[in-house]
Amino acid sequence: MGRTNPTYRDYLRRFRDRWTPFRRGLRRPAQEQFDALFAGAQRHADAAGYMNATDPEVAILLSMLLAHEAELQALRQRLPDEES
Repeated sequence: MGRTNPTYRDYLRRFRDRWTPFRRGLRRPAQEQFDALFAGAQRHADAAGYMNATDPEVAILLSMLLAHEAELQALRQRLPDEES
């Protein structure tokens, strides 16, 4: 017997598909950034799916922010220490 509720990954795919016209209107560098945001959301799909939220859009946005924060921290660690 199949699942009756769509998975988070299914919802993420539908959410991205709904924003395809917006993506098409962006210039190429912004399209790449748009894709990177959704790649970040995809990287945290296991955690978002585990949450089983009633509003998956919040989980998508939080996943994007989390991926963005991880990238910022990695860049900060590469900067030389200004106090030295």
